[in-house]
Amino acid sequence: MASTDTTPRDGGDLAGLEAGLDALETVQTTRKPLRQTLTQKVLPPVVAVALVLAVWQSLITFEVVDDPTKLPAPADVWAVLEKAWLQGELLGYIWTSVSRGLLGFCLALLIATPLGLLLARVKLIRAAIGPILSGLQSLPSVAWVPPAVIWLGLNNQMMYAVILLGAVPSITNGLLSGIDQVPPLFQRAGRTLGATGLKGTWHITLPAALPGYVAGLKQGWAFSWRSLMAAEIIASFPDLGVGLGQLLENGRNASDMAMVFEAILLILTVGIAIDLLIFSPLERRVLRTRGLLVKG
Repeated sequence: MASTDTTPRDGGDLAGLEAGLDALETVQTTRKPLRQTLTQKVLPPVVAVALVLAVWQSLITFEVVDDPTKLPAPADVWAVLEKAWLQGELLGYIWTSVSRGLLGFCLALLIATPLGLLLARVKLIRAAIGPILSGLQSLPSVAWVPPAVIWLGLNNQMMYAVILLGAVPSITNGLLSGIDQVPPLFQRAGRTLGATGLKGTWHITLPAALPGYVAGLKQGWAFSWRSLMAAEIIASFPDLGVGLGQLLENGRNASDMAMVFEAILLILTVGIAIDLLIFSPLERRVLRTRGLLVKG
């Protein structure tokens, strides 16, 4: 009668299992070839921009829109941009708005982060203030400009107040959403290891809530930029300098559509650039550290 051997032969099965698990947890870190990167990430937006310019020029060439006071040709807008660059004014327009936007966003970040942590920790305060924050988030930023001008006057403080009222609710709600998605097990494990109070918030809550927090930061920047543009368009004053919103309003007052399109393109370009240079890399890093994004 044949005997059945149920003992491990030489540990080979266990070693193979461990190797398989290690392979599953290993993230491929080989970089993509330059040609593949250009094809997948650079070429699509370039083609999209080229198509938009082609359609734009076609409307002029085939006289679908033959009134330059309504739709200027791309060459006319480029001429205005080139003139502003040669006169040394273009970077001044951009810097005036970008410096205000980034400073206002940083102030919003300093206010919204502790506020979000407080609301997440004290349920009574969250029940009282949470609905108000959601309402403020849905309120158009332009609605804050008239009262801000009356309260603070035509100055940079008014600009920052409008930015704060637009950005703080978004960042706070993003942080709250991230904290709500933290598994309770993480909190219990942190308390078991002695991470309570501020230590638990810093080492457990904030790192676990980072995906929602970063999403709130991206939305907060979008609201900051939109709020600033609304403030610059409505509250124009020579002592404030000429930002992109003021440039847009100047083009409207002069009925200069080339200048209007210049301002629109610059506003769009700056918003996209800030997202690509700051928030998208931050979001990818957070997702990559959690194994949600393969490094390429």
